[in-house]
Amino acid sequence: MFSVIIPNWNGIRLQLLPTCLAALDRQTYRDFESIVVDDCSTDDSREFLAREYPRVRVVVNEKNLGFAPSVNAGIRAARGDVVVLLNNDTEADSAWLAEIARAFAANPRAGMVACKLRLFDKRDHIHSAGDFYRVDGVPGNRGVWEKDDGQHDDARGVFGACGGAAAYRKTMLDEIGGFDEALEMYCEDVDLNWRARLAGYAVAYAPRAMVFHKVSATGGGALASFFVGRNFIWVIAKNYPSGLWKKYWRRILRAQLQITWDALKSWRGAAARARLRGQIAGGLGLPRWLARRREVIRRASDAEIEAVLVAS
Repeated sequence: MFSVIIPNWNGIRLQLLPTCLAALDRQTYRDFESIVVDDCSTDDSREFLAREYPRVRVVVNEKNLGFAPSVNAGIRAARGDVVVLLNNDTEADSAWLAEIARAFAANPRAGMVACKLRLFDKRDHIHSAGDFYRVDGVPGNRGVWEKDDGQHDDARGVFGACGGAAAYRKTMLDEIGGFDEALEMYCEDVDLNWRARLAGYAVAYAPRAMVFHKVSATGGGALASFFVGRNFIWVIAKNYPSGLWKKYWRRILRAQLQITWDALKSWRGAAARARLRGQIAGGLGLPRWLARRREVIRRASDAEIEAVLVAS
């Protein structure tokens, strides 16, 4: 069985949750449970679920905890062999879960399946065709903003899954842990991708497992810029292999300085200033996050990791 986990905050006021859940009703693959983790919504999300979707399991946070803790609460409640994460600002294609099941069956070594996300309002354009990670420490979405002509239907350059729509074997999560709650939001999926790769799990890519995403419907702006600026640094400190650091540290440092310079050039913007504050917070937290390297299971060799990174 699959457990589909949907983190939700004010999904009714933002007119997101009905579309998301209706798409699950249309899935051709039926062996799944739906779990909505309500992160202390102030609208009538819970009333809507009780009235319209009584079969959906609801986990309630009594205070607003954020994305990563909400997902972990859903994982703890999940009864399935596969945990499927889905943003509430999405609409899944009817074959989405069936394609995930097919990808896992074809890739028994895979600990996760990366889906293809397209833009909700521009449905022939890509948001993520699996996520990449560059040797200079910068992650990103493959094919982002490109018109989808099948150019990203292969798995080359897929480092991991975008957390907006992703599937994880429960046995893998039991071993390596769920989302790192200290990251709070943004890049928590990148950190999980790293831990899966370092532990030796493969990543499958299912380009026909399609989800349409209202990008940043519940986030973005200065808040996102701060967390991205900070968490880029913390993810590197916690996960990046020391042997590859010795090889690529100049590129990593250059990439961070470029981010700083770009933010300084846009200093009048709130998002740019937030990005700089995030980088400062990232630097101040380095000792703690370097110490956390000992928590990470490392079975994959540097060569195996380097093979799935892309050049900067």
